[in-house]
Amino acid sequence: DGKIYDAYVIYPKSHTSEANFVEYFVYQIMPDILENKCGYKLCIYGRDIYPGEDTASAIEKRMQKSRRLIILLTHQLINCKEHAYDQHIALYNALIQNDTKVILLEMETIGTYEKLQESLRFIIKQQGTIKWKEQHTVHPQSSNSKFWKQVRYHMPLTRKSS
Repeated sequence: DGKIYDAYVIYPKSHTSEANFVEYFVYQIMPDILENKCGYKLCIYGRDIYPGEDTASAIEKRMQKSRRLIILLTHQLINCKEHAYDQHIALYNALIQNDTKVILLEMETIGTYEKLQESLRFIIKQQGTIKWKEQHTVHPQSSNSKFWKQVRYHMPLTRKSS
């Protein structure tokens, strides 16, 4: 299908204490489980987009080469006034072009979704979110937890290399 990545990961990029866990999750836990244990290939901003690349077009190209978009929902992502460029492109691709499935990971209890962009609310209404519960932090490396099973259910089928 011409795709290189199984999923492009969108997460809030900031330096608050809650973001530390989110970054740890994005750079350590997700690759460990989804790449090392399940055989997926993720595209993570800051790891797979290189310094010197035109960020906007790099993001767009990587998303077009991804089968899924994983968006980590946090209060910070929601309350961010200037929505991240990658989030805009992702939602546009998912809703307007309808060619990319979105997986929403609710990293903290969001409560009501009214502060969310309308496009995110629409996706949540259609398919819901996968909720990260505190107890997952005890054994985040277990790929058989309910959370990771739900994530894998929404991911494309992995192709075993011969």
